[in-house]
Amino acid sequence: MSDPLVSIIMRSFNEAWALRGTLPALQAQEYRNWELIVIDSGSTDGSQDLIRATQPAHFVQITPAEYNPSRVMNHGMRLAGSEFGIFLNADATPQGTGWLRPLVTALQNPRTAACFGRQIPRPDCQAVFACDYERCFGPERESASWDHFFSMVSSGLRKDVWSRRGFREDLQYAEDDEYTRWCRAEKYDVVYVPESVAMHSHNYTAQQAFKRAAGDARAMAATWPGSRNDLNFARTVLLGWAQDFRKDVRFCLRSGRWQELPHAAQIRWQQRRGRLAGFQQGWRDYREGKAR
Repeated sequence: MSDPLVSIIMRSFNEAWALRGTLPALQAQEYRNWELIVIDSGSTDGSQDLIRATQPAHFVQITPAEYNPSRVMNHGMRLAGSEFGIFLNADATPQGTGWLRPLVTALQNPRTAACFGRQIPRPDCQAVFACDYERCFGPERESASWDHFFSMVSSGLRKDVWSRRGFREDLQYAEDDEYTRWCRAEKYDVVYVPESVAMHSHNYTAQQAFKRAAGDARAMAATWPGSRNDLNFARTVLLGWAQDFRKDVRFCLRSGRWQELPHAAQIRWQQRRGRLAGFQQGWRDYREGKAR
């Protein structure tokens, strides 16, 4: 077999509803030389039976309390029997038979430390989150002009680069952002692979949106190159909310979803409040030595 072995590393927790599509989609890939490594965080919805039926090379079971994303991903890379670790969330379903090969091809360049594929939202995705997927992964993606962007949901890493320094296990959020920023600082490439497509999205509640934004911003504070005052209420919350909501208005009017604008406004407000609160907490924790 001419194709090199690759290790597909999957994290799962009570996502049987998605695994019923994700696991068959893996089996249907035209790239056949792969092994599956699954780390499940104590699923109780039948996920474990679905996973066992695929006969993964490694099936690690941990409790929900033991879950730390960085620790889990580092463990998956250690178990990998190949030089290429392909990460796929259990609730991210490959689209078509050609999801895997483009990621592997990108990683065969020794200067490419990491790559990530395109994500499209599920049909039930609320407008505010669908707008984000367009901004991050659309044909004219805004993320191409950002300082940095990466998503671990459907992605790949070279093991030789990862072995130099894995994911920081003191971070609970944004560990993939921090790791790939380190890769770029070490003069490696981080590549977007739009030919590899997975379906994935979440409809967060306002409370969940706040928590997610706060967690990401707390981790961001650990390596922020500027000062604590760079993020403040006027710039981060008020101006940031206005900029985000303006983009939501355009998206909703263009897609005929204007009725979802009040919901979008609420979610954006919570995200922006969470971003500021999380950054301030992270600065205290990581920069002032008060981490618990």
